[in-house]
Amino acid sequence: MRVHTALGPGLLESAYKECLFYESIKEGLFVEKEKPMQLVYNDVHLECGYRLDLMYASKVVVKIKAVEALNDVHLAQVLTYLKLSNCKIGLLINFNVASLKNGIRRVIL
Repeated sequence: MRVHTALGPGLLESAYKECLFYESIKEGLFVEKEKPMQLVYNDVHLECGYRLDLMYASKVVVKIKAVEALNDVHLAQVLTYLKLSNCKIGLLINFNVASLKNGIRRVIL
């Protein structure tokens, strides 16, 4: 909430990600940024370039968006990242909203 209050909507996703990462570190949370994810296909580990925006305590995946509206493909991305990371909980956060409470979607696998 602090990041959205300070910056408001209209910036690039990368700006929100960096600020959220900074705030999380400042609060003493264990967070990883741009965490690489492997794709396992037929027992072969493939490096496909998938990167999680943020991962908290190796348990919660956070996908940052700055779009006019969230749609099904954004939800599909979070679900895929949850499967690849073996996490059960994700947050899809759209910073391009007037009030951040309208931009947060919790995803459970």
